[in-house]
Amino acid sequence: MLKNYRNDVVLTYYQRQRYYLRLEFSILGCSNYNYRDFSMAKKSAVSEVVSLTEEGTPRPRLHKLIIQNFRSIGSIPVEIELDDIVVLVGANNAGKSSILRAYEIVMSHGSSAGKLNINDFPNGVVEREALPTIELQTIVFSDAPGERWLGVQSNGEFLIRERWIWDSPTKDPVRQGFDVQKGDWDTQVPWGAPNVANAKRPRPHRIDAFASPDAQANEIINLISSLLKERVQQIKSDPAQALSDYELVIEKIKLLQTKAVKATEAEVASIESEITKYLDRLFPNHHVKFDAKPELDIEKAYTPFKATADLLMGPKDGYLSGIANQGSGARRTLLWAALKYLSEAKDREGTRPHVLLLDEPEICLHPSAIREARTVLYDLPQTGNWQVMITSHSPIFIDLSKDNTTIVRVYRGEGNEVESTTLYRPTRAKLDDDDKKNLKMLNVCDPYVNEFFFGGRQIIVEGDTEYTAFSIIRDMYVDEYKDVQIIRARGKGIIPSLAKVLLQFSKQFTILHDTDSPLTAAGKGNPAWGMNGTIASVLKLDNAEGCVRLVACRTCFETALFGKESKDEKPYRAFVRIQNDAESAEKVKALLDYLLDASKPKPVNCLEWTAIEELDEVG
Repeated sequence: MLKNYRNDVVLTYYQRQRYYLRLEFSILGCSNYNYRDFSMAKKSAVSEVVSLTEEGTPRPRLHKLIIQNFRSIGSIPVEIELDDIVVLVGANNAGKSSILRAYEIVMSHGSSAGKLNINDFPNGVVEREALPTIELQTIVFSDAPGERWLGVQSNGEFLIRERWIWDSPTKDPVRQGFDVQKGDWDTQVPWGAPNVANAKRPRPHRIDAFASPDAQANEIINLISSLLKERVQQIKSDPAQALSDYELVIEKIKLLQTKAVKATEAEVASIESEITKYLDRLFPNHHVKFDAKPELDIEKAYTPFKATADLLMGPKDGYLSGIANQGSGARRTLLWAALKYLSEAKDREGTRPHVLLLDEPEICLHPSAIREARTVLYDLPQTGNWQVMITSHSPIFIDLSKDNTTIVRVYRGEGNEVESTTLYRPTRAKLDDDDKKNLKMLNVCDPYVNEFFFGGRQIIVEGDTEYTAFSIIRDMYVDEYKDVQIIRARGKGIIPSLAKVLLQFSKQFTILHDTDSPLTAAGKGNPAWGMNGTIASVLKLDNAEGCVRLVACRTCFETALFGKESKDEKPYRAFVRIQNDAESAEKVKALLDYLLDASKPKPVNCLEWTAIEELDEVG
């Protein structure tokens, strides 16, 4: 802070910068300034704030978002646990986009964008018992903004809770802070004014799925401009100066605006008095008050770049046109190019963190571009300055081999209420290095394997033959099995890794595998038989009791159902057999029914087991 530096150093700086400041403020109509005025203004502006500029201080991050009575979200709180990457999955019109909008709107508090319209209220009606409420929890790494706001977590981090309540359309919300000392909400708030508080939280960048070309263009430009602005905010003409050149400009503007309000106090009072006289004739005992809000949105008073900055695109040596004039695919590609640059850029200490709010990133992208986009999104938080929250209908955007991904399902529950469930968090899944390698390999081999996160009843099968057979039956009886997810493990060794993931959210699922034989044809020990013990270990995992069923085919799927095992082209031969042989199709359907419902008849040559000794008898 300024008070930590010697006055003679600061004064020397002002003497060297007098011409610079005169030039900046002449634009604003301010021709006179001095060190004394600035020093006094700076002292009066000192407040309880979190310092983000101290070297080595971690940046704040979003921890949790809780939403009630907002748009399609009703009285049941929707809680989103935030991570580096949060993927919101769920059916269309389940409320996913409303969650993205919630953070954006609380970060717009203090401007017109922070006000709701009537359609943001439940059913388009203002009900005093069901007002839109959004709570934001932020992790900070300092003992400010005052102990009363800081909830100390078990890991030593500090948690700040704030909430916003809207009681009327087109009005500013009521913001409250949670006072940990009295254990209740308070009308006083951490960080004070909205523009000050917003600067202490991650800056939102919202990109809608079907935004207009102009809106998409503006967001891409804003992404680039925000990075440049952060660089400008750190420029210091003298390394010894307390504040950056940009901060000096802002402080001087703040001082100027405060002086302007003070200088016009008498005239404002006269205007208020005269208008009140006329008002009193129709509304007795009422008066008007003019609030100039001199320190609100102060940063908007000065920008180092043109307000109409544009980004042009076109062929080399050809005509360049604005982004809004490009095709939707080109705009999306340009967005990913900008994000990729940001993911590789190294932020300096003190730069403000960001959160990317992205609706359906897979739209308008070629399949190979989708994979590249996923890589960009997962790389972005590695800069240490970004969090990402996306909605998606594409399982390709889920990578379970990463340690920073939270999967949240948003759905309509009883009474059509929007609800949310955290399906997956890496810390809870307790994946070891082998699990991560297995899941990464599976993701490469089958980009759609993570489709099970999108809902339905789950069955894990060992290989391609079972997957093909059950998929054919599902297509034959669409209505009966439309919610069934067949998860292909592509090997016994990967089954436990998938089970660990499913145990995070699934109430019940079944694993189907081959028993295999204890010995190979050469009379040696069969490694595939040994993997049965690994599968049995799934039953000892947390939450596995009553949730997981193990069903084995003797000795393989084809032998158990068709009487003999094919030597090659197993999936194709199973496909042909089921298509041409009604009896074989019925056997496969009977097994599928049994896997989904243990009360159904158990097929011959199949065994539900819990102990390896039961397989010894079969083997």
